[in-house]
Amino acid sequence: MKKYQRVFLGIFLALSSLLLAHSLFAEEKNPAQASYELALDRYNHLKHLEETQSWDEYFAQGNDYRDQIVTGVQKAIEATKATDALNIQARLLSWQFHKDQQDAFAEQALIDLMSAVSEYANTTGNVTLIKEVADKLSSYQEKRNSRELYKIYVAKIINVSAKDEELLKIAENFYKEGNLELSETVYDAYLERLSKAAPEKLIPLLTGIAKQFAYKDEGNKDTLYAEKIFQKIEDLGKKEAFDEHLMYSRAFNLEKAKEYSKAKDIYLKLIQDFPSTLHADEAAYKAGLISAYVLRDKEGARGYFEKLTSREKDISPQVISSFYQLGLIAQWEENLDKAKEYYTQLITLAAGNFPETTAAANQRLKEIEEKKALDYNTKLFIDLALSAENIGSNMSKSELKASLYNLQKGQEAKISSEAYLPASGCMQIELQYLWSGDTGKNLPSVMAPSFNASYNEPGTKLIGLIVSSSSGTVDRNLDILDVR
Repeated sequence: MKKYQRVFLGIFLALSSLLLAHSLFAEEKNPAQASYELALDRYNHLKHLEETQSWDEYFAQGNDYRDQIVTGVQKAIEATKATDALNIQARLLSWQFHKDQQDAFAEQALIDLMSAVSEYANTTGNVTLIKEVADKLSSYQEKRNSRELYKIYVAKIINVSAKDEELLKIAENFYKEGNLELSETVYDAYLERLSKAAPEKLIPLLTGIAKQFAYKDEGNKDTLYAEKIFQKIEDLGKKEAFDEHLMYSRAFNLEKAKEYSKAKDIYLKLIQDFPSTLHADEAAYKAGLISAYVLRDKEGARGYFEKLTSREKDISPQVISSFYQLGLIAQWEENLDKAKEYYTQLITLAAGNFPETTAAANQRLKEIEEKKALDYNTKLFIDLALSAENIGSNMSKSELKASLYNLQKGQEAKISSEAYLPASGCMQIELQYLWSGDTGKNLPSVMAPSFNASYNEPGTKLIGLIVSSSSGTVDRNLDILDVR
């Protein structure tokens, strides 16, 4: 047994000597590379210790590892020039380390990195390395600097890519990766090329790109870029490209981009150009909601709702909801007889088929019959939307969004809000959230900035919110969901 142990020990010592000799030879041959690799190894090891919560080694050896990182990257930087890839790699590692440490050196490390990459890019530098730096900056939410490097990267790609097809493939691959900013930049470059070389191919390509980036609950999307592409199609004078489905996609995309006024215009154009569209009732109802609660156009909204309620057959969820909206506006105006008429018509036409909207109408009728005021949250929401003195409440100091906008019956969506408040020093402002509208089964708490909503009947759902503090109303906001 001892004989085998001696043999194994001898082999181990021999291998160790070889590895040490190789390491020394590598350091002699390229000390800058060896310094960088040591720093990178220590950086990755520190990360590993943090992830595995190996705190004994982390606290016992951490400071030594950090010193080795700082020393290693500095040696690599000093031994190389900005035109060397190793210099860029070392500067990137230096910035990552200081950024992770949140120390005073992070800002200068970033400035030095950006300057070096710019110089590197002016040479025949490796474009892949430029993208790697941009990707890393983006992952750290350094959007402005990553955008600058992406532009440099794209410019170099365009210069070396001889074929249009290659450029298109690059844009598509970045989209699949989820790097939308880079995908959009390459698409723009490709479209500019195509507009000069083969303008006849533009429309089908633009249509495909618009659909690709338009709002959808799952998958990569950029609503503002999608509208930019939709606008390009319109500017080319190709109205025939907007079939029923593409026009609805544009309106829905604008709605989710919170470009409500533009969304309303496209919804109305959809009804005008395609009167038999399956989305006609939804489009008209949303035009009414936007007119009332975004554009403060009460009479315009009333007109859209009344047109829907004039239907005598094929009663849709939006027709039923239009009766409810007309009743709400009349009740808010204190025209109680008219409000009661609308609510009663709703209940009669629903005939038990729209239990959630019927329940809301019955609640309003009870208020009227018992001579009570309109529900406080609902009244305040309408006050802020329709009263001229509340024009300052313009939905700019708050945000409301849903995890899903196209729901199936019974499917749950998380509704989240955020308020943008002025700096208040060290004082934390306590907010209240006054929810109204179609909130689903349960009215969320006044202290809840978010809640989960689900619905048991189809239709277009309006969620209203008032954010308030001890000093008064902060802002109002709304969101629109569709249950299919």
